[in-house]
Amino acid sequence: MSLRVLEPGLQTLVVDLGRPGSRSLGVPLGGAADRYSLALGNALVGNPPDAAALELCLAGPTLQAGCDLGCVVFGAPFDVLRGSERLPVGRTFNLRQGEVLRIAGTRAGMRAHLCVRGGIQVPVILGSRSAFEPVQRGQELPCESSRLPGRWLHPDAEPQWDDGPVVLHALPGPQADWFDLATFFGPPFAVTPASNRMGLRLNGTPLARPARELVSEPVGPGAVQVVNDGQCIVLGVDGQTIGGYPKVAHVIAADLDRLGQLRPGQAVRFERVGIDDAEALYRARESRLREWVLRLSVRDAS
Repeated sequence: MSLRVLEPGLQTLVVDLGRPGSRSLGVPLGGAADRYSLALGNALVGNPPDAAALELCLAGPTLQAGCDLGCVVFGAPFDVLRGSERLPVGRTFNLRQGEVLRIAGTRAGMRAHLCVRGGIQVPVILGSRSAFEPVQRGQELPCESSRLPGRWLHPDAEPQWDDGPVVLHALPGPQADWFDLATFFGPPFAVTPASNRMGLRLNGTPLARPARELVSEPVGPGAVQVVNDGQCIVLGVDGQTIGGYPKVAHVIAADLDRLGQLRPGQAVRFERVGIDDAEALYRARESRLREWVLRLSVRDAS
């Protein structure tokens, strides 16, 4: 019982919530670049939030069901086709054994998740099923046979996509006093095509940095490093665990999932917040997520 990969897509990965307990070994966090979307997609198919799913990136895979499967695609609005039938993102559907699912591109955002009932049962390594290598043509992804009724969330729970600059709330970083923060907080930056899950490379007015050296120190997702030419890199979920570039800021936890949805060419700007604001925004995000997951759990129980 499995999903067979006919075409792998651009960078299709098996992900869960990653390996937070392995960073002391130099192993990046990994896992879903947009954990909010993964949790809601899993809730729609009746899985726990950390069940393994497929992360789709810009251009998705073509898959063939080896058994009946209850599924959902949740996140960026990819074009999804079951045979010749177009399927809506965010609404559960069923694949019959032998049916082909083709996931094409997305007009907005960057990533979505294909969640199947019971999760993708690849081996657990260091406490996680997340992979750093994309799926390959011909690969068999173990799954349990399942079927689901039609389910979807209220539009209020779905991601919102707009054309304007994305605002990322951030705290001043450990080396913030090395820089004129007025040149960082407020002005726009653009995401460059050199970005990936390790980090988003930004292009904007270069930040003037002093001729000083920094001993390498711990870093994590959301750290905004300033490299030698004055441009910024925002570390992502696959980012390294230590680094020697100065950190002008750190994107708050409530906004980390937005990093995984930023496309090349998209404009971003940073807004400075205090620790109390950061905690309030995080609590509001977690409360909203728990509310929607609870609603779906109650619906499952009934």
